[in-house]
Amino acid sequence: MRALATLTLNDLLQGLRDKSVILFGLVVPLALMFVFNLVFGSTDDREFRPVTVAVSAPEGDEVAATVTTALESLDGIGLDVTVDRLDEESARALDTGDEAGLAMLFPDDTTADVTAGRPVTVEVLEGDSAGLEGSIVVTVVDTVLQQYARGTVAAYAGASVGIDPADLEAVAREAATGGPAYDLESAEASNEQLSAGAALVAGQAGLFLLFTVSFGVTSLLVERENGTLARLRSLPIRGGGIVLAKALVSFFTGVISTSVLLAAGGYFFDADFGSLPVVAALVVAACAAATSLMFLVVRVAATSEQASIATSIFAVVLGIGGGAFFPISTDSPMVSRLLDLNPVAALMRGLGITSGGGGISDVTTPLLTMVAFALVVAAVSRLVPDRGAMA
Repeated sequence: MRALATLTLNDLLQGLRDKSVILFGLVVPLALMFVFNLVFGSTDDREFRPVTVAVSAPEGDEVAATVTTALESLDGIGLDVTVDRLDEESARALDTGDEAGLAMLFPDDTTADVTAGRPVTVEVLEGDSAGLEGSIVVTVVDTVLQQYARGTVAAYAGASVGIDPADLEAVAREAATGGPAYDLESAEASNEQLSAGAALVAGQAGLFLLFTVSFGVTSLLVERENGTLARLRSLPIRGGGIVLAKALVSFFTGVISTSVLLAAGGYFFDADFGSLPVVAALVVAACAAATSLMFLVVRVAATSEQASIATSIFAVVLGIGGGAFFPISTDSPMVSRLLDLNPVAALMRGLGITSGGGGISDVTTPLLTMVAFALVVAAVSRLVPDRGAMA
């Protein structure tokens, strides 16, 4: 046990001083995160353009005044609305230019017609570039007019059941302007899906984890090629102990690299992965699954070049299949279940659950998936003929 600890600590210190480990474990994935964030990071962000609304309405019209107040309150959702009160001729001649713009023309006696229950048509003229901002403005106007229509319906209903005519105006106003008979609290439902930035960070961390753990295999083969492994095997250390030391180095290096990537990515790209202990459990399970591939590669790769090729194949296939670059979807249930067994996909699925507030009991399936992957691959590696470093 002491010899195993000594070998592991020595190789771990050498690995941390290796520029290749730092490069592939931290520098390259962080650089890719920044590049992908520049390209795709703003796809989910929508910035509203300022919109100008020209309002032509009768002097002192209550409905037009209410609509104007509602439009000016849209600043609360980030939509900059400027309301210009113009006459009908000026409103129709509004030149929106390159800015989003609309004109609204209220007919005479709008308030009287709405109160009496008569149909009212508000004419809306949209500029060529009104776009989404214009649609929001039109929806707000339509909603306000519908509120007044509800007041009219309430007044007629009250009259039909014998309410005192003197009280009908109050009934109509309450129905038109009164709030709902319940309270709403703003909240965000968890969909157990990572945001665009968080998915980018988690995907790159999972992909480069597979490259990081490969340095244990590569160093073992390099030591065989330069004669160091022969000297190690001449010591009273079992061959399996040497391989286990390399596996532990790969595992600890993967844990360090993945933890740093998630922490740095979460800081730079404003990604919250949730409870730290649960995230740590997912990282440990993912590193165990990735390290299990080392036992397979060490038995089939005879040279360091072969090991690099094999680990690159594993990393690219599992990384792309796990959604490291973009989500993978398929109509085949069998293929979908097969993709779910991917440790990279399981890591991202688990981080999606924790980012929504999930605890350790909620990530049982991703954890079991990665542990099962590690056990199966380790068992398969024992059945593969040893033609690698320890042959």
